[in-house]
Amino acid sequence: MRSQDEKKKMEEIYQKYAQTVYKYLLSMTRNSQLAEELTQETFYQAVKSIGRYDGSCSISTWLCAIAKHQLSAWRRKNPQTESLEEDEARGTHRTLTERESSGEEILLGKEERVDLMRRLHFCPEPVREVLYLRIFSNLSFREIGEIMGKTENWARVTFYRGKERLRKELTEDE
Repeated sequence: MRSQDEKKKMEEIYQKYAQTVYKYLLSMTRNSQLAEELTQETFYQAVKSIGRYDGSCSISTWLCAIAKHQLSAWRRKNPQTESLEEDEARGTHRTLTERESSGEEILLGKEERVDLMRRLHFCPEPVREVLYLRIFSNLSFREIGEIMGKTENWARVTFYRGKERLRKELTEDE
C-alpha cells in the first residue's frame, strides 16, 4: 500500500502535468473524449511504473512517452477507418484549442485551421509528430527529442524542415 506522501506526490504530479498530457493527446487524436480517456490511462500506468522513473528526463517528458505508448496501443486495438473529411462533415473534427499564441502558432480562421490540420495529417512521420508536439503541446525541443529517442538538435531541425514544407505548400496554393 502506498504511503500518504506517495499519494500526495502523485496528486501533485497529476495537478501539474495532466493538462500537458491531455493537450499532447488531443493534438494527436483531435478527439477530446479519447484524449481524456487516454490521459487517465497514462496516469494509471505512471502510478504503476513510478518505481521505474529514473529522473533521466523531465516528468512531463516521461508522462508524454507513456501517453504515446497508450495511444499506440489504442490505435492497434481500434484501427482508424474514417478520414479527416468525414470527421469534418459530421462536425466531430476538433479545431485548435483557444490559448495564447506562441512563436510557432499562427491565429487562423476555421477554414485555414482545417486546411492546416489536413496538411499536418498528411506530413510523413516523424515530421508530423514533431510538429504536433511543438505546436499543440508546447514542448521544448529537448523534451521532443527525449520523447522521440533523438537529440534536441534533431527535433529542432525536423521541426524547422516540417514548418518550411508547410509554409511552402501554403504559399504555392495562394
